Amino acid sequence: MSSAPSAPSASAKPSVSVLGLGNMGSALAAALLKAGHPTTVWNRTAAKTGPLAAQGATPAGTPLAAVAASPLVIACLTLNDHVRDLFEPLAEELRGKTLVNTTNGTPAQARELAAWAAKHDIAYVDAGIMAIPPMIATPGAYILYSGDEEAFQEHRGTLAALADTKWVGQDAGLAALWDLSLLTGMYGMIQGVAQAFALTGRAGVPPKEFAPLLADWITAMTHGLVPGTAAALESGQHLTDVSSLEVNQAAFPNLLAAFAEAGVSDELFAGVQPLLDRAVEQGHGADGLSRLAELLQRG
Repeated sequence: MSSAPSAPSASAKPSVSVLGLGNMGSALAAALLKAGHPTTVWNRTAAKTGPLAAQGATPAGTPLAAVAASPLVIACLTLNDHVRDLFEPLAEELRGKTLVNTTNGTPAQARELAAWAAKHDIAYVDAGIMAIPPMIATPGAYILYSGDEEAFQEHRGTLAALADTKWVGQDAGLAALWDLSLLTGMYGMIQGVAQAFALTGRAGVPPKEFAPLLADWITAMTHGLVPGTAAALESGQHLTDVSSLEVNQAAFPNLLAAFAEAGVSDELFAGVQPLLDRAVEQGHGADGLSRLAELLQRG
């Protein structure tokens, strides 16, 4: 006499489906597998499922099959338009499930997706990944989440397999807002680093010789600049005895002149002088650089 199938172990980890297997999507799926989660994967180019299948993932032949396999569905596509195109035909299968969208997009796009999901009884959580693929499931990585807080809390243990989880609010657009704001700071740093190496490179300075000084200088400036700017914006007090806008307005032409003398493009920095000029013209010459954030908000 055959016995009835045994019930799943109470310790069994929840299953997850990952749709989109670029470098980041593949890293997310691999982290879930490593953490012991049954993982179903789908990609438009089916061959990309191979390496994950070798690690124990279950390839899905269609997006519908992938969505049907798990209560938690993670999307990692190129554009948010692709997310809408992919999941709109699957709305009925997604009903009652949680969709975590890690695709990079704008706050408005996240809110539109959340509104669409709500109409179909789909719990929507938007996510901003603050890591590159090799950092996934390492101590330095974290992911921002916003949207349906109940769904986030339900699946937080599973999502923790990917990276540290940081909840930023029930407005679905907040994860994208924080993500893009952090990336804005990163791109500003990249612009400065690129310009500095371009200028020294024109003079024949070996990059490896200049790099340590540049790294130390950026670290030292950032250490005080970021918290100092936050404090000034919180208090509304921008007066400074360190580096005023008037002093920067007077000194900045030297940078532009040096770029021109060296034959280096100033396209990454050309917009700074007009902003400094406007700040001083509006009576903020004695203020610190923190005042620029308020001026930028006014357009």
